[in-house]
Amino acid sequence: MSLGEADTRPGPAASGEPEGPALARLPQSGAGTSASESSALARRARARLLTLVALSVALLVSLAASLALGQFSLSFTEVGQALRAGPGGQELASSVIWQIRLPRIVLGLLVGAALAVAGTLLQGLFGNPLAEPSVIGVTSGAGVGAAAGIVFGLSFAGLATIPLLAFITGLLTAVAVYRLASFDREVRVLTLILTGIAVNAVAGAAISILIFLAPTSAREQIIFWQMGSLNGALWSHVGTVAAPIVACVLVACLIAGRLDVLSLGERAAEHVGLNVSATRVLIVGLSTALAASAVAFAGVIGFVGLIVPHILRQAIGPSHGWLMGLSCLGGGVLVTLSDLAARTLIPFADLPIGVFTALVGGPTFFLLLRRSLRRGDHA
Repeated sequence: MSLGEADTRPGPAASGEPEGPALARLPQSGAGTSASESSALARRARARLLTLVALSVALLVSLAASLALGQFSLSFTEVGQALRAGPGGQELASSVIWQIRLPRIVLGLLVGAALAVAGTLLQGLFGNPLAEPSVIGVTSGAGVGAAAGIVFGLSFAGLATIPLLAFITGLLTAVAVYRLASFDREVRVLTLILTGIAVNAVAGAAISILIFLAPTSAREQIIFWQMGSLNGALWSHVGTVAAPIVACVLVACLIAGRLDVLSLGERAAEHVGLNVSATRVLIVGLSTALAASAVAFAGVIGFVGLIVPHILRQAIGPSHGWLMGLSCLGGGVLVTLSDLAARTLIPFADLPIGVFTALVGGPTFFLLLRRSLRRGDHA
């Protein structure tokens, strides 16, 4: 319309529509949307607080039960006295608490936190709630190193030989997966996943060959290691694994915002200034270091990196800042309770932890999947 033309479009009065109600409807619509958003934010904040409280209580309960229960049961009074006496206490209870149970509990907390945070990182990177550390070959690679060390009787680093071999081969396998998935200096998520599947298959075949070649005692040790266990945990193990796990978890919390941006899509993330390639390398590196550290000292413990982030994401939403912190708690609780069940359900037996994480994680994940599909059908 030119400047000299008259505007012949009907106004509110000319069209027969009262001006007052027409203007009044706009603020009401905006207010309704704002109220709905505020209500959703309030519900999410309440869910986060409740989840934090629930996990904190569960952690305290699991710690108390793990200190008191076992093949040599203690009362809570005896546990308190042993803790106050310190590691130099002369009572049998002090030795049980400080030399056997506390190292095992602390290692379990570290392993659970590492696996859960690694799963959170990979699920955020791939945009897929089914992602876990085994996707990038860490678990199977670590298994090859551990199996080789057991079969060939390697002991160049003393008691740390098997964990050291598992850590090194886990890292090397993840690096190999990433390098094989690189084309033109670029790595695509689908290519990375497919490469991980192929490398996992090769590593699985290598482990099968080593099991076939192994004597009976070594074969049993390999199979038990592949199901995960904290049996024989020492303070030296805790001291070795604590530094890399704590450092990687802190870095993961610091880059949580990048995962939120990455969830918008690679193109959108690049448009807002995120270096997607560098972020992807950092995430894969962190998750690899976390998973390799955990697997090296506890063996293969399944479902922690899969089920914990998935449940928390449904409970509190997709904010990775909250997911990182709560995943530490959730992973620690799951591994601690699974270890408690492993060493108390059958007298004078120490069952693999992976059995219990699978028993809990499998059905829980199936129920969550059915619930998600049902919601999708109604959407």
